[in-house]
Amino acid sequence: MSVSIGIVGLPNVGKSTLFNALTDSSILAANYPFATIEPNTGIVAVPDERLGELAKLYGSQKIIPSTVTFVDIAGLVEGASKGEGLGNQFLSHIRTCNAIVQVVRVFEDSDVLRSDSSKDPLHDIDVINTELVLADLQTVDKRLPKVDKEARGNPKLAPQLALLQKVKAMLDDDKPIFSDSDLLAQVNEDFYDLHLLTAKPIIYLFNVDEATLTDTEKQKQLEALVGHSQVLFVNAKLEDELRSLDGDDRTEMLQSYGVQESGLVKLIHAAFATLGLQSYLTAGEKEIRSWTIAQGATAPQAAGAIHGDFEKGFIAAQIFDYNDLVAAGSEQAAKAAGKLRTEGKTYDATKRRC
Repeated sequence: MSVSIGIVGLPNVGKSTLFNALTDSSILAANYPFATIEPNTGIVAVPDERLGELAKLYGSQKIIPSTVTFVDIAGLVEGASKGEGLGNQFLSHIRTCNAIVQVVRVFEDSDVLRSDSSKDPLHDIDVINTELVLADLQTVDKRLPKVDKEARGNPKLAPQLALLQKVKAMLDDDKPIFSDSDLLAQVNEDFYDLHLLTAKPIIYLFNVDEATLTDTEKQKQLEALVGHSQVLFVNAKLEDELRSLDGDDRTEMLQSYGVQESGLVKLIHAAFATLGLQSYLTAGEKEIRSWTIAQGATAPQAAGAIHGDFEKGFIAAQIFDYNDLVAAGSEQAAKAAGKLRTEGKTYDATKRRC
């Protein structure tokens, strides 16, 4: 299962710096709007320390982690939904993503200009959300006549028409679809093909200064701006510096700022949680591999991530708990200790097993 995350925000909020840090890239991160024109894409391995441990245990030839694709989308401005700043082009790039990370500038730096659209965190959040709402409104307005016509000919389609009308009314009130969880679920089921922007899961990433990384009071104030959405606090400049360091030096530098995890790890964890995803592992001498599946997936569905035929012909799976296997030191020892289990078609494959 592929996972694609779009990084959006106003110009000069640190999107490209963050993208470079996340993907170890060197795209232009300039001090002026629209330094990014075409979206930049980077594929990042999902950090999972279990892979290395299992590779040692099995003497595996290859390690294949799960991956996340990050897409750095050019800065949006007020009027983007009407084409300002090539806005329509930029918005179209978001439609292909599974989730959105909205980068919000909190840091102050006289060397980094603020765009004309940017004032303060709440204002900036509202600008981006409004542009996403207006873009969705255009999409819904285009679809409504067709659904209306079809519902007139087939009364069974009346609930779909009513749902789309409800969505339009909500967007007319400048409210994103994700602000109503019940409506969101219906839209994702009945109108998934519209790829509505405000129906996508969203993570707010506040690009903060170093002091705010450990300022819990300031963080609470920022969290209050976005309600119950996923929220992260990251210093993009620090993240960019971390990528030049090895593991131990990186850990030491993070700890010196009072931070336990890098922004990459935080963001991937948040993305998986927001999208309802989880990894499971397969192990052997040839390779150790991580597979991305939906939380709540059954064993046959997990097998289907490897190959569709495996799901169709699934009978049972042999399962080790990761901790039991590592503690035993080998499959044979784990089997001798009674740690091997056989699970059938109803087994919840999202439990942390290998």
